[in-house]
Amino acid sequence: MEALALRPEIALDQFLPIFIESSLVLVFGVGYAAVITLSKMGYFSKKWMPVGYLFWALQTYFLYDFAIMIQSNHFTMKILMVTMVAYLFIPHLYFYLITAADERYGPEDDVIQEKQS
Repeated sequence: MEALALRPEIALDQFLPIFIESSLVLVFGVGYAAVITLSKMGYFSKKWMPVGYLFWALQTYFLYDFAIMIQSNHFTMKILMVTMVAYLFIPHLYFYLITAADERYGPEDDVIQEKQS
């Protein structure tokens, strides 16, 4: 007996809205990562960070709406939302680890000492 996969049908008039919303998830995700990263690196002032969080909120909203449009099940929706919460903290964790490594290994560790004969 063959396994039968039941998938919900997506109406043809829903293709463009689904495509647009999934594209906006990517655009706002890149915007969030870029703004937060550039703010933490000092290229943007810290005043730009709320804009990054706004991009994250928009990305989360469009991902949720996209999941509803493609009729995802509840388990998948929960996994997507947990992933979005994790994505909120990943840039902060990255820069914390970089800062901790810089404090632990100072600039004197970058110099290669010559071997004395």
